[in-house]
Amino acid sequence: MKRALTLLSFGALLAFASTQLLASGNAENGKQKAATCFACHGVDGNAVDPQYPRLAGQYNLYLQQVLHEYKDGQRNNPIMKGMVATLSDQDIEDVAAYFSSLPTRLDNLQGHVGGASASK
Repeated sequence: MKRALTLLSFGALLAFASTQLLASGNAENGKQKAATCFACHGVDGNAVDPQYPRLAGQYNLYLQQVLHEYKDGQRNNPIMKGMVATLSDQDIEDVAAYFSSLPTRLDNLQGHVGGASASK
C-alpha cells in the first residue's frame, strides 16, 4: 500500500510538472499565430491607439486566461470572440508566450484608457 501511494504521488507530481512545462507555449509560433492581432495591438504588442490594450510584457497566464474568457463568452466582446474562436488551447498558449515575452511600454500610458489624461 505504501509503495502504491508513493508511486501515485510521484506520478501526480510528474504530471503536474509536465503540465506546467507544456503550458508555457512557444513564442516563435505565437508570433505567427498572432498576426491578426497586430492590426489592433501592434506587432510589438504596444498598441498605439488608446482603445486597444497593450499586451507586451503582460503575464503569460493572465493573457491565456483572458483569451479563454473571450472564447467561452465570459468576456463579452464580439470582435475578440471572433478573433479567438478558432484558436486551440496550444494556439492560445503560443500567442500568450509571444506577447508576454515582449518588452512593455506601460510606463507611458498617457491618453490610454486608465492612463493619465493629456489635459492635466
